[in-house]
Amino acid sequence: MKTKPLRIGLISDTHNLVRPEAKRALAGVDRILHAGDICGPAVLQELEQIAPVVAVRGNNDRGSWADSIKTTEMVDIDGLSIYILHDLNDLDVDPHAAAVGVVLTGHSHKPRIDEKDRVIYINPGSAGPRRFKLPVSLGILEIQDREIRPQLITLDC
Repeated sequence: MKTKPLRIGLISDTHNLVRPEAKRALAGVDRILHAGDICGPAVLQELEQIAPVVAVRGNNDRGSWADSIKTTEMVDIDGLSIYILHDLNDLDVDPHAAAVGVVLTGHSHKPRIDEKDRVIYINPGSAGPRRFKLPVSLGILEIQDREIRPQLITLDC
């Protein structure tokens, strides 16, 4: 019997902006994972109104408000280990050896999904102010019966 899928919102590089389009795309998710460059506590407060949030600190997250935010987090959701950090270049574990199923990053602002050694690497891109000619985007991770379905969503802004 199939269980109801868990929907996890993946967001990064909001840079102090939670767009209405991002809120609409995240509506109904079970949890939100933020991969850094939050840039202010109001972002996390807005996202918490949608679903519980786990966030890591990015290179632009400075000041006393960010002191309690870790630079990496390991989250277990329905038996799936998700390792969150801002910059993939700072990866300090071997995800495959650590039985990590998904590595979530940000920093580059380039939305991307890759798979290596049975580990899914997701960068949801930047959901904040537009940078360069890159799309404004975020991601959704659906987990159902041990099946993982990552998706990138380009926001219409």
